[in-house]
Amino acid sequence: MHQRTVSHSSILSREPDPADSFIDLDRLLTILVRRARLIGLSVALAVALGVAYLLFATPVYTSMTQILLDEDLSRYAEESEPSPQSSQQVDMRIASAAEILKSGRLALRVVDDLKLADNETVLNPPQSPVAVVKGWIKALASFGSAGPEASAEALANGRREKAAAMLQQSLAVERVSRSAVLAVSFRSTDPELAAAIARRYAQAFFEEQLSANFTATEQASTWLQERLTDIQARAQEASLEVERYRAENGLTTSRGELMSEQQLADLNSQLILAQADAASASARYAQFKAIVEQGPDRAVANATIPVQQADATALQELRGRYNSILKRAEDITRNFGADHPQAVALQAEKKDLAGQIYRELQQLTASYRNEYDVARSREVSLRESIKKVAGNNADANRSSVRLQELEQKATALKALSESYLARYEQASQKQSFPIPKARVISDAGVPVSPSSPGKTMVLGLSLVLGLMAGGALTFVQEMRERAFRLENDVRTILGLKPLGYLPLVGGGRKKRKPAMIGAKAVKAEPPADAEEEVIPLERMTRVVLDAPRSAFTETLRNARLTADTMLQGRESRVIGVTSALPGEGKSTVATNFAALLAVSGKRTLLIDADVRRPGLSTMMKPTPQVGLVEVLRGEVPWTQALKTDRRSQLAILPIALRPGEARRYEANELMSSPAMKELIDEARRAFDYIVVDLTPLGPVIDAKAFEPLADGFLFVVEWGKTSANLVRDLLAAEHRIEGKTLGVILNKTDMDALARYSDAGAAEKYRDLYDRYYTDSLQGAPR
Repeated sequence: MHQRTVSHSSILSREPDPADSFIDLDRLLTILVRRARLIGLSVALAVALGVAYLLFATPVYTSMTQILLDEDLSRYAEESEPSPQSSQQVDMRIASAAEILKSGRLALRVVDDLKLADNETVLNPPQSPVAVVKGWIKALASFGSAGPEASAEALANGRREKAAAMLQQSLAVERVSRSAVLAVSFRSTDPELAAAIARRYAQAFFEEQLSANFTATEQASTWLQERLTDIQARAQEASLEVERYRAENGLTTSRGELMSEQQLADLNSQLILAQADAASASARYAQFKAIVEQGPDRAVANATIPVQQADATALQELRGRYNSILKRAEDITRNFGADHPQAVALQAEKKDLAGQIYRELQQLTASYRNEYDVARSREVSLRESIKKVAGNNADANRSSVRLQELEQKATALKALSESYLARYEQASQKQSFPIPKARVISDAGVPVSPSSPGKTMVLGLSLVLGLMAGGALTFVQEMRERAFRLENDVRTILGLKPLGYLPLVGGGRKKRKPAMIGAKAVKAEPPADAEEEVIPLERMTRVVLDAPRSAFTETLRNARLTADTMLQGRESRVIGVTSALPGEGKSTVATNFAALLAVSGKRTLLIDADVRRPGLSTMMKPTPQVGLVEVLRGEVPWTQALKTDRRSQLAILPIALRPGEARRYEANELMSSPAMKELIDEARRAFDYIVVDLTPLGPVIDAKAFEPLADGFLFVVEWGKTSANLVRDLLAAEHRIEGKTLGVILNKTDMDALARYSDAGAAEKYRDLYDRYYTDSLQGAPR
C-alpha cells in the first residue's frame, strides 16, 4: 500500500513540474519575492555608494565648439574650380583634421598662447580618492630613485610638455554624424578655463591651417624658382644649338621646311605635268602618223580629224569642201552617169582637194612629231634635275634627323619652362592666401552646469549595478539552496509522503489570533506562562498538550492518521522516530507524537533509544536513575523503569543519566540484542503504540539495528537546513527503512517564510487562511 502511494504521489508531482518549460516565470517570480530583501539591500547599498560618489566627486565642466570643414570658402579665390571628391576622400580629410586637432603640436600652441604651463588647474587638477591613492603609491615607489636636479629650462619645458599632455587627455574631437562638422570639447574643473581652451583650439586650428599653407607655398615657390631658372637656361641653350647646327649644315628652311624639300616637290610637280604633255603629244603624233601611212586616197576617206585641235582648222575646211564635192559627184553620177562632163569635172576637183588634204595631214603629223620630241626632252631634263636635287636632299635629311632631335629638346624645355613659370606664379599668389577651409559654426560658451558626474547617469547606473549585484547574490543563494522547503520537495526528491510542517516555536512573544466561530470572534485563553520569552525544554515536550488547536499539533495528528491507515490491522504498533542528522528535533517530535497518542486514549509507551545522546531523558525532571540500559542488561524489570506523565498518562522508558559513570556497552548491540526483542514483544502486549526515539540515521547504525523490530518510521527533517541529497542517499542506502517509512515531517519550519518558497497557486500560499482554525499558537524550537 505504501509503495502504491509513493508511485501515485510521484506521478502527481511530475504533472505540474515547471521544469518542462524553458523559463518558469512563476518560480522566477517566487524567487524574486523571496529574495526581495536581499535585492533591496543591494540596491540601497549601491544607490548609497552612488550618492556618496556624487557628494565627494569633483564636478567637471565641458565646453564645446563646432568646426565646419568647408571647401567652398576658397573657391572664389582660386583660379580653377575644385574637383568633386569621393566619400572616401571626404572621410580621410575629416579624419586628418580630427588628428590635427588632437596632435601634440597644436596642444603646445594652445599652452603657449594661454600660458597654461603655470596653471595649476591644468597641471594638477583635483583627483578622486582612488587617483590620490595611486599617486601616493607611485610617489613611494619612486622615493629615493630621483635623478640629479634638472635645470630651470628643463623644468619649464617639462611643465610645458605636461600641460600639453593634460590638454590632450581632456580634449575630445568627434565627427557629428556623417557631416563635415567636428565637435571639439574640452573638460575642466574650471568652466571659464574650459571655454577659453575650446575657443583657443579652434583659433589655433585655423592658424595652423594658414601657417601650413603659407609654409608649403613658400617652400614650393623657392623650389619652383630654382627649377625655373635652370630650365630656362637649358631651353635657351637648346635653341641656340639648333640654329648653329642648321647654319653649319645649310639646312635653310622656308615655311618650316627645308629648301631642298621644296625644290624637290616643285620638280616632282613639273615632271608630272611634262609626262602628261609628252603622253598627249605622243598620242596625237601616233594618230596622224597612222592616217598618213594609209595613202592619199584612204587617208582622206578614212581618216578621222579631231575637231578640237586648233591647227586642224584649214584641214577641216578642206574636208568640208571635199565632202560637198563628193556628194555632188555622187548625185550627178547617179542621175547622169559617170561620163557626164560635170561629173568628170567634179572628180578632177575632188582629186585635187584630196591631194591638198593629204599634204595638210603630212604637215600636221610633222608638227605633232616636233611637239612630242620637245615634251620628251623636257621630261628627261626634269628627271635629271630631280635626281640631282634628291641626292642633295638625302644629305639634308640625314642632317635633319639630328636637327629634329635638337628641335624636340628645345621645344620640350620651352614647354617645361612655361609650365614651371605658371606654377611659380600660382604658388606666389597663394603665399598671401588669407582664407582657411574651415569655419566655426558654434562658439564655445561657458558651461553653467557640470557635465560629470551626471546625477541621473550615476544614480541609474548605481540602481542597475545594485539590481545586478542583488541578482547575482540571489543566484548564489538559490544555487546554495539544498535543503527541503516544501512538501513537494519531499515527494519529488524522496518519493515519500510528506506529513506536514512543524512550526518553529519559541524566540519571543506572539499574540494569539482570535478563533472565528460563525460571525463572532472569540479570544482564546492563553496559558499561564504565555508571556515567557523562551519556552523551557520541559514545555517543548508538551506542545500538543498546551496547544491542542495549533498547526504543530495538527501536523502530528496527520502523522497519526497516516500511521493508523498504513498500519491498519495490527493490534500494537511500533513506530521509530529518526532523522538524518543530530539536532533536527526528533526527540521533541517523538515526545509530542507519543503524548498526542496518549491523550487520545491510546496506551502509549515512549522509549528513549538514543543511548549515545539521550536527549529525551535529559528533558525529564527529576533525572531518571534507571532506564533502558539497565533493563536490557537484566538489572531491573522494564516495568520498574517506567515513568508516567500524570497529565497525558504517557509511559516513558528513559535512559538513566549517571554523571561520572563511563558507559561500557555498545548501543548497536543493545538495539539488536534478544533482550531488546523481548522488551518490544512484552510491550506490544501491554501498549497500543510504542514510539521509539532512535539515533540519527547518518552517523551511527543503531536505527538500522532496530529496523527489524519496528513496524514503521517517522522521518524528521529540519526545514531549510538538512541537505536533501544527504537524506536521499541515506534512505537509498537503507531500503528496508525506506520501505517502512510512513512519511517525512518537516520540523522547525518558519511559517512566515514558507509562503515565499512556494510557487503561485501552491497550497503554502494559502496557509494564512487556515490560521482561524489554529487558535492555539506557541513558538518554540523542538530539539
